[in-house]
This record gives sequence, structure tokens and C-alpha cells, in this order.
Amino acid sequence: MENKPVQQKNDKVTTYKVAGEEVTLSRQIVRNYLTKGNGNVTDQDLVQFISICKYNQLNPFLNEAYLVKFGDKPAQMIVSKEALMKRAEGCEEYRGYQAGVIVLRNGEQIELEGTFYLPGDELVGGWAKVYRSDRDHPAVSKVRLEEYDKKQSSWNSMKGTMISKVAKVQALREAFPAQLGALYTQEESAVINGTTSGEHRKGNSKIINQDEPDISDVEEVKGPEPGKEEPEKINI
Repeated sequence: MENKPVQQKNDKVTTYKVAGEEVTLSRQIVRNYLTKGNGNVTDQDLVQFISICKYNQLNPFLNEAYLVKFGDKPAQMIVSKEALMKRAEGCEEYRGYQAGVIVLRNGEQIELEGTFYLPGDELVGGWAKVYRSDRDHPAVSKVRLEEYDKKQSSWNSMKGTMISKVAKVQALREAFPAQLGALYTQEESAVINGTTSGEHRKGNSKIINQDEPDISDVEEVKGPEPGKEEPEKINI
């Protein structure tokens, strides 16, 4: 007997276009294919994720955004740096960026462009500048390595690349708050699982740094094939 996919009752389907391609989302699709971690996301988490993706023209099937949920901690929406860059480049005022790392060399603090630094340098942070045609000065971001270094996965092998990426996305948000203000990347996020190890502030918001599971190692699940409904995995 053939097993037919079962559509959840009252599961509204949302359809919108990104770069000319149609994106279709529902609570069931997001739960089954676009969520990482070992926790159960709520309907509120799912609806909010779909709304933000639609409003910001994000295609989660291209890994531009996904949900992360561990245990009973709050779910987090993670957006890729490439998605932020794409939205910035879509703004007429965008005029490019500069970015790099901050090192201590012979007791002197130096800002280097790019992520290359000498073996004797001490990496201490990252910096970025984003330019707009309608502003006299660029949006500048300078971040400390110790506030973001999770000491695992890519943070162990590519500290310069990771801290420079944090500086870039922060400068992008400063330059385009209306378009990017609510979007955060994995490198910045405090994906929550474990005990609190510290805290820092962004603007008026306090963000708790906690021991973060390496969500980059969580196996990704392929989305549904075009034209096919997906089977229900969890009843709510």
C-alpha cells in the first residue's frame, strides 16, 4: 500500500519570490527540513521564522537562513553572511566595504586588511568599514576576539577569518539598519546549550555568551523535492 504524505491541518502555506525563484514555506516544511539541533521548536518559532524570511526575501533552501533549537533553550534564527551581503548589495547606496584583523605586533596595535598576519603577531580582534553614497563617513565596526572566540570548530583553525566575518556583518547592520537590523549570523549568535561563560552588550541589548554546540557539524537535511509534499514528522 502506497504511503501518501500527510499535510498538517491548519498549516498555512506561505509563498514568495526571491531573485525570481518561488519559495514555499510552511510550519511542517521548516520543522522537517530547516531546523537544526535536538530541541522541539514551537509554532510561534516557526511562524516567526517564516515571516522574517518572507519580509527579508531570504531563501532558506539555499542555506541563507535556518532555525537552531537545543533542549529547552529559546530557538534562534541564523542568517548567512552571504545573505546579508546580498541584501546590502541590493541597496542603491551601497559602495562596498573594507575589512581585516587587529593584531599586536611588538607591543603595537595594528589593523591589517584581510586575514593574513605573521606568526609572531597576536590576533586580538577584527575590523570592518562599510561605505554608503549618502553618508560622509563609513559605518565602522571593531570587535574583540575574546568576546566571540568559542574555542571550537572553525574558531580553532580560522580565528582570523571568523573574527573578521563578525566585524563585517556588524558593520553591515550599522550601515543598513532598516534592511539588516534584526539579522544575526552563526558567528555572532549565542546558541544556547550549557553554562554561562560570560556576557557582552550590543547597543542596549545584553547578549549572553554560553558554551555553544558546534551547529556547523549538525547534519543538514535536504528539502522536499519540487512539487512534492513532505510527510509529517511531529504532531503538534
